[in-house]
Amino acid sequence: MSKKTTALLVIDMQNDFVEGGSLAVKWGLSIVRHINDLMDEYETVVASQDWHPANHLSFASQYSDHKVGDFVQLNGQPQILRPDHCVQKSHWADFVPELNTKKIDHITRKGTNRQIDSYSAFFDNNHEQKTDLHEYLQNKKITNLVICGIATDYCVKATVIDALQLWYAVAVVSKACKAVNINEWDEKKSYEEMEKKWAMVI
Repeated sequence: MSKKTTALLVIDMQNDFVEGGSLAVKWGLSIVRHINDLMDEYETVVASQDWHPANHLSFASQYSDHKVGDFVQLNGQPQILRPDHCVQKSHWADFVPELNTKKIDHITRKGTNRQIDSYSAFFDNNHEQKTDLHEYLQNKKITNLVICGIATDYCVKATVIDALQLWYAVAVVSKACKAVNINEWDEKKSYEEMEKKWAMVI
């Protein structure tokens, strides 16, 4: 991969997704040092940031008759209700302090529409609204993506699949990713799914 046409894409390394956060991924902070090392290898570094309004409809707090873990329909998509997380301009939406944010050239914010969640850094879950990410990468003439971050079985996987559908060549750095693993094999199945769609897992 040419350095000029390759970008590192860091997914959702935010306070709410690591130890102490409302949607903490176990050992999430352990991958930060690997991500910081990767940043030194690439001329273009992009990071995604979950950026929800406080009244986002994926939050269980918005319903009097539902709790965290229940399912509802949002714009025709099944949506699991979650605790409030990554609320815009809050400490919990900030990148973890251990992350070398000085290396980040561009931040793409997702999940800003109250009516629909956004796992992927490219589109909402209905693929009806796009973020600014693809346009930014196209303007930089980026054709190859190296992807890492949280969580392997949700936002990383969704971003990888969308990137492949947009015709990027994609590599996923496994030591710089962490999975939720609600079920024991979720991480393994996620990597298998990404590889079947022609992502390279390294």
